[in-house]
Amino acid sequence: MSVVNIHERRFPVSVDKVSALVDALATEDDPLWPRGKWHAIRLDRPLSVGATGGHGPIRYDVAAYVPGQWVRFTFSRPIGFDGFHEFTVHGDDSQTVLRHMIALRLHSIGRLSWPLKWRWLHDALLEDLLDRAEENLVGSVESPARYSLYVRFLRSLPRPKKRPRPAAAPPEH
Repeated sequence: MSVVNIHERRFPVSVDKVSALVDALATEDDPLWPRGKWHAIRLDRPLSVGATGGHGPIRYDVAAYVPGQWVRFTFSRPIGFDGFHEFTVHGDDSQTVLRHMIALRLHSIGRLSWPLKWRWLHDALLEDLLDRAEENLVGSVESPARYSLYVRFLRSLPRPKKRPRPAAAPPEH
């Protein structure tokens, strides 16, 4: 089963302003990612090819990065997701499109988890992200995203607790 999912928004600003938002992904003052509503995106180093991280239980690596234009992340989790998600910036001096695309080949548990859970949460997160971009770029959001009843239900479910890591064994003398 294959998935291609695209979210995009056009802004009445130059490419360099939108590019700055994408280039600041996973920084301390990330102006794009909707951290207050969703797990923050975190990487093990600044945005660059080879950086590893994710948001919440979603894990990925930076596979490609062209500053100001494009960043692609390849999935390592959840199980059953083979593919990538990416941000691209397209435009000129007067208007710019920020696009997010996810392309997946689903297998095993991914065939169930995408349509039942991840698709809905992904779509809500991306619309929040585009609202945040709009707020930062033009000062307000014309039509703020609203969560469906199903998304509100999914977000109300208890989250699994992180398993504590076993303590390292003391060195033997």
